[in-house]
Amino acid sequence: MTRRRAAHPALIALGAVGAAGAAAAVWGIGIERYLFTVREVTASALAPGSAPLRVLHISDAHMAPWQHRKQDWLASLAQLKPDLIVNTGDNLGHRDGLDGIRRAFEPFAGIPGVFVHGSNDVTAPSPRNPLLYFAGPSQKRRAPAPALDTDAMDAFFTDDLGWTGLNNAATRMTVAGSSLDLFGVDDAHRDWDRLEDLPAAIEALGPRDAGSSVLGVTHAPYRRVLDEFVDLGADAILGGHTHGGQVCLPGYGALVANCDIPLKQAKGLSTWTHDGRSVPLNVSAGCGHSIYAPVRFACRPEATLLTLTARG
Repeated sequence: MTRRRAAHPALIALGAVGAAGAAAAVWGIGIERYLFTVREVTASALAPGSAPLRVLHISDAHMAPWQHRKQDWLASLAQLKPDLIVNTGDNLGHRDGLDGIRRAFEPFAGIPGVFVHGSNDVTAPSPRNPLLYFAGPSQKRRAPAPALDTDAMDAFFTDDLGWTGLNNAATRMTVAGSSLDLFGVDDAHRDWDRLEDLPAAIEALGPRDAGSSVLGVTHAPYRRVLDEFVDLGADAILGGHTHGGQVCLPGYGALVANCDIPLKQAKGLSTWTHDGRSVPLNVSAGCGHSIYAPVRFACRPEATLLTLTARG
C-alpha cells in the first residue's frame, strides 16, 4: 500500500493565498471594472440663501474607442439632469480615444461645464510595473510618450458641448440662478500647474458678487494646490487622478494615491483645512483605468453627483 505524505501547512497556506489572489484578479479584471456607479453626496459650500446646485463630477475616463459599456454609461448620466458638469481630466486613454469621448459626452451638450487636463489628455499611456507606484508619484519615472490630439478634444468640449477650460485659468458663470466663480490648474502631477497665475486670472473677472460662490478644480489633488485654492477663496474643491487607489484593500481603502494627498482622502468627500479655513473636497475615484492596467478591486468606477447647498 502506498502511503501519501500530508502537504506541509505552509504549502496549504500558500495555495489558499494563490487561489484567493486568482479569484480577486478574476473579479477585478472581469467584473468590478464594469460596475459603474454614481456616488451621491451633499456638501454645504454655497453662499447663504443659494438654491441647491447639482454638480456632476466626472474624472479619469481613460477612454479607448472599444470601451462601449463605459461610453453608454457615461452618456446615460445626462438623465441625472445636472446643473453643472465638472470634468477633472484624463479623458483619453488611446490615440483614438476621442471617438469614444464624443460618443459618451454628446448628450451633455448645452449643460454648463468646465474641465481641466490630466497628463493623459496630452500624452498616451504606456506600460509600467504597477508595483512602482509604491515608490512614489509616477511622474518621476515617466518616459517620453506619443502626443495625443489635445486640441481636437478641447475643441469638442468648448465648441460642441459649450464647456470652459480652466487650465491655469478662471471664469465666471451663472448656473441655475447661482453666481459662480471657478478657477483651476493644469495637471499638477506633471508640474503643469501655474498657481502663481491664478490671482491675476481671478482679479480679471472683476469684483465678486456678494452672493457668489467659488469652486476650485484640479486634476491632481496635490497639497500645494489644495492649500493655494483655500487661500484663493475656494468654497469647495474638486479633483481626480488618484483612481481612489484603483486596487484597494477591503476594509482599509487606498494603498497608493499617486500624489501626496493623505490616503484616507484619496477618494470621496472629505474636508480640506489650511490655515484655519476648511472647505469640502471631493476626489473622484474616476470611471476608467489605463489600458495597460485593466483592473479595479474594492474601488468601483464612479462618477459623483455632488449636491452643493447653502452654508448656514
